[in-house]
Amino acid sequence: MAAKQFLVVGLGRFGLSVATSLYENGNEVMAVDIDGAVVEDVQDRVTHAVQADMTDPEAIRAIDAGSFDVAVVTIGSDLKASALATMLLKESGVKTVVCKAHDDTHGRLLQRLGADKIVYPERDMGRRLAHSLVLGNILDAIDVSSEVSLVEIKPLKGWVGQALRELNLPRRYGLQVVAIRDTDGLNASIRAETVIHKEDVLLVICPSDALARLAKDESAH
Repeated sequence: MAAKQFLVVGLGRFGLSVATSLYENGNEVMAVDIDGAVVEDVQDRVTHAVQADMTDPEAIRAIDAGSFDVAVVTIGSDLKASALATMLLKESGVKTVVCKAHDDTHGRLLQRLGADKIVYPERDMGRRLAHSLVLGNILDAIDVSSEVSLVEIKPLKGWVGQALRELNLPRRYGLQVVAIRDTDGLNASIRAETVIHKEDVLLVICPSDALARLAKDESAH
């Protein structure tokens, strides 16, 4: 699979993490920030690092923004700059623009300006922390929507040694097990006869409120 070309606009902590992670995974990444010192600091950790103001149409044209597969706008603190950069990037021809937003109002504004996907890193991080504090078995949780989560979870004590058919997780919790990571790697061929082991990590899709029911059951054991 050919590497994708990403444009990351804004190199705060979140933007820097996105840019360097994409690059480390073999993608071509241009990282852009208005602060020259920040750009200089990241230049060895991405494909290209550029000092530019992405609210300036000339700067958008100068870097040929429309040639990128995905643009990620992480200017979260300056709402005007975030909105203008989003609009200009969509107008330049970027197929997919992903934007960081502080709240739902900011997110709706960015969507109206053309953003294809909105992420709420501060809110999502807070939810993940809350989930992990309430239910220690959760390794990671991503909100797919306001109602559905994708969760990596270690099995509860009562699950160990039982087959999925016996546990009946869809009925009890609304959990759909999509894969299990065990000592041999990731197994996506899940069957009703699959037995859960203590060392397993389950990748499940579930209603967001299912996590509270899991926490209640965990505390009962």
